[in-house]
Amino acid sequence: MNIEYHKEYSHCLGRDMEFKVYGHGGAPMLVFPCQDGRFYDFEDRGMVQCAHEYIDAGRLQLFCCDSNDINSWSRVNDWDNRNRIEQHEAFYHYIVDELCPRIFDINAYYNGGNYAEGILTTGCSMGGSHALNFLLRRPDIFSGCIAMSGSYDARLFFPDYMDDLVYNNSPVDYLEGMPYDHPYVEMYRNRKIYVICGRGAWEHPMQEDSARLVELFRYKNIDAHVEFWGEDVAHDWPWWLKEFPYYLNFVC
Repeated sequence: MNIEYHKEYSHCLGRDMEFKVYGHGGAPMLVFPCQDGRFYDFEDRGMVQCAHEYIDAGRLQLFCCDSNDINSWSRVNDWDNRNRIEQHEAFYHYIVDELCPRIFDINAYYNGGNYAEGILTTGCSMGGSHALNFLLRRPDIFSGCIAMSGSYDARLFFPDYMDDLVYNNSPVDYLEGMPYDHPYVEMYRNRKIYVICGRGAWEHPMQEDSARLVELFRYKNIDAHVEFWGEDVAHDWPWWLKEFPYYLNFVC
């Protein structure tokens, strides 16, 4: 398996950011780590290996990025909520303005100069939250997602605070407020959206958020796949190791 390591300065975040690339071509997929996680976690937890058939066959190229949660979502006891969400917006701009162009270029190099039409996203837990949120915010960049065990209501991390930026990162809120004829809604209908949640241990409030997404997608006639696994399916790596390769067949 071809593996590359990159460390590049981010003007949006004002520091070096690291990422790894796995594979020699195929559909590009951006991997968000779990809360406060690192770019190497997906490999260390066996998630890269469980997708090796797709990677080795040249169907999938993974790009595993670093997080910025420790400066934003994880600062739940910090009174300065505006600064917290602004830190996330800096991360958002790092991803869409700096990292995504690099992903397109690297992927095109391996695909004979052919640029992908979009980038897939994935992640587990907080990574799953980011995977769906980034796709919904920028369907012009992202073509689909496998979002596992994510939370999609920003109130989990901002229970007593709401402003424009928190709203823009709370899918259950902005999907509800988005007009039926919004141009993004039509784009969502043409994206490969898979949201997965177990019914077992530690999958609350993820279950409730996913159930709300079912209602919102149905109301806006968006053919997204929100699927609930069994009562033995916990919010943990052994199950994500099963879910990830299963859904890859539907997106790449």
